[in-house]
Amino acid sequence: MAFLVSPGVQVKEVDLTNVVPAVATSIGAIAGAFQKGPVSSVTTITSEEDLIKNFGKPNDSNFETFFSAANFLQYTNSLRVVRAESGVVNAVASGTAILIRDTDHYQGSFAAGEASVGEWAARSAGTWGNSIGVSICATATAYEEMLTSSNQTVGEDAVGSTSIAVDNIDLADDEIHVGDIISFFTDSAGTTPVTGEDGKQYEVTAIDTSTNVATIKRLDDPNGGGVHNVIPDNSFIKRRWRFYDRFDGAPGTSAWATQNGRGSGDEIHVVVYDTTGDITGFDVDSNGNRQNAIIETFANMSKNPNAKTAQGNTNYYPNVIYNQSENIFWMDHNSGGSNWGTDTTSAYTAVDTPTATNLASGTDDYAVTAGEIESAYDKFSDTESIDINLVIGGPSSIVADTSSGQDTHVTMITDLVEKRKDCVAFVSPHRGATVNVANDTTQTENVKTAFDLCPSSSYVVFDSGYKYMYDKYNDEFRFVPLNGDIAGLCANTDRVADSFFSPAGFNRGNIRGAIKLSYNPNQAQRDILYRARINPVVNFPGQGVVLFGDKTALTKPSAFDRINVRRLFLLLEKAIATAAKFQLFEFNDEFTRAQFRNLVEPFLRDIQGRRGISDFRVIADASNNTGEVIDRNEFVADIFVKPARSINFITLSFIATRTGVAFTEVGGA
Repeated sequence: MAFLVSPGVQVKEVDLTNVVPAVATSIGAIAGAFQKGPVSSVTTITSEEDLIKNFGKPNDSNFETFFSAANFLQYTNSLRVVRAESGVVNAVASGTAILIRDTDHYQGSFAAGEASVGEWAARSAGTWGNSIGVSICATATAYEEMLTSSNQTVGEDAVGSTSIAVDNIDLADDEIHVGDIISFFTDSAGTTPVTGEDGKQYEVTAIDTSTNVATIKRLDDPNGGGVHNVIPDNSFIKRRWRFYDRFDGAPGTSAWATQNGRGSGDEIHVVVYDTTGDITGFDVDSNGNRQNAIIETFANMSKNPNAKTAQGNTNYYPNVIYNQSENIFWMDHNSGGSNWGTDTTSAYTAVDTPTATNLASGTDDYAVTAGEIESAYDKFSDTESIDINLVIGGPSSIVADTSSGQDTHVTMITDLVEKRKDCVAFVSPHRGATVNVANDTTQTENVKTAFDLCPSSSYVVFDSGYKYMYDKYNDEFRFVPLNGDIAGLCANTDRVADSFFSPAGFNRGNIRGAIKLSYNPNQAQRDILYRARINPVVNFPGQGVVLFGDKTALTKPSAFDRINVRRLFLLLEKAIATAAKFQLFEFNDEFTRAQFRNLVEPFLRDIQGRRGISDFRVIADASNNTGEVIDRNEFVADIFVKPARSINFITLSFIATRTGVAFTEVGGA
């Protein structure tokens, strides 16, 4: 400390308010195959709606993984998800499709236009991206154009006609494009509509360059239909970009470019839309669905890489797409925009034809291998950067629907939680063990045999099967693994009680959304399962589906063979270890040791008051911090606790006595 060498006042602060912090105990984690979403990176999900938004809907190939995650989110609101990297690739505009795992991968490998896949790629891998269309409007001419007298209508078109003949449908600088919105006028300035056609517009659905005929339909009319009125010969045509009415006006020169003396014509509009109806439910080409099929719009972006908005944010269109789009990545400039992406004082190259690009070649691969699913779960292995508490195994048949396939999956997850030692994993038997197996004796044998192959661990919890639930996304009923629900019960127990309470039983163990079970063990079968470390899930008439056991997968008789004790120690270890970090690099003397005891003991008294432990003792003194320990720059604290135990067995004795007998004579008190 500094010393005063002349009279004065020195002020200093000493912070002795350290406490053992609260730590998370309800964060879930799952990995598997999904319809879309980032690949091989951890994403935080807070709700089922969020899960759909980021990873897509369930299908026949991945519903077990999806609903394991979704069922967990019925009980809590924090889940980490990793999409396994299998044979998936992103849909692209052209060329050979590639895999863009996530935004980090994009920024490191593709953000400068390194890939030769055209202008756009889907934001994540999968066939879902094959439903994306992207349209660019880069100039005022592309936005709106009055065609000249060189391209007027040819012949009179009757009411209801859907075929319009013109002079030269692909005349340079005067052409009509598929998707254009057209209207008819009597004058070249486009001020006087054809009789009865004021406000009437039509969408071009096809063009025939050999006959110069455009096929049209009424704009945004669910019934389609042709022209409302007779279109006279030599009527003038105004064409507009397909999505012009979703913008305030045509792209031009941005205020930033004008103020900074940069090139004119730098603005660009972009629309992302659904070409099949698989994303929005509306196909852009179906009658009346043009507006409904629009997914995203981006107005008045700039082709200049240094462009800014009025608020000072980047307005360069690849950056805006990266920052704001949920569906696409920019991959390259339009081939006609020779100076797009440069900071120039010259006019930007005009691309006067609106472009419409349908992405293609995206692929799915739900048949993940053992190595691929293990690599996905390995993304959770770093305890310092990723905080998780409840690992959801999902389908144990994800590799193979056999006992050995289950053993491979469960062993992999056991290795993960044993390595981390700060979380608990939940696994179910493989699907074929109980689903569509008619004999419950066979089901019992299948479940026991499969779990007998799995390793012993107090960090893993086994359950007995699958629940039958309604899939609202596909309007059918499905059997899904129970492990997402069991993990959810632990999270719900944290909310309504504490993590050191048992999640089982009629008070806290009710499974949500279960219509029935694939396997409903009776008392004798539950005895077999419980001795084999398997927690039965039972459908009790009038009381619902209930988790009826709270064992861990530990074979050795121990306090740690119960879920509540294992989770109690995870809470204590995590919280106290977090607080103990602040003792690093302090002196190992009695002051520091007393400070540590004063930190930990109030925390343990609080846990004791909340019924988690019955007694405790903290030893951090000269008896375990000897001179040798101090000389090794170590600090040792021994924390003894007596954990509270959950009731698994109740004995009620009813004793009848004669009328004249005193209860003290037979009751011992």
